[in-house]
Amino acid sequence: MPIEIQHDPARGRFSHIDPATKLLCECDYQLQARVMVITHTGVPPALGGRGIAAELVQAALDYAKVEGLQVRPLCSYVATYMRRHPDTLNLLEPQT
Repeated sequence: MPIEIQHDPARGRFSHIDPATKLLCECDYQLQARVMVITHTGVPPALGGRGIAAELVQAALDYAKVEGLQVRPLCSYVATYMRRHPDTLNLLEPQT
């Protein structure tokens, strides 16, 4: 079942607040020109293993795609997610 994800562009954050525990899960980014630099993905241990991080990252990548942004994954979770989902690799910022 999909979770409710909020996007706060002013804060550079995709987030989900678990309704039962009220714990915050987040995927943070910064925009640098036309590059979405994803800096952090966090899910409290009590909510781990439910796929929440994956849904947050996919929401961020979907946003990048719609907005025509490239992605620079500084967060190791995001880098791993993108390697495991080759359909997202076209969003990667070219290496110079």
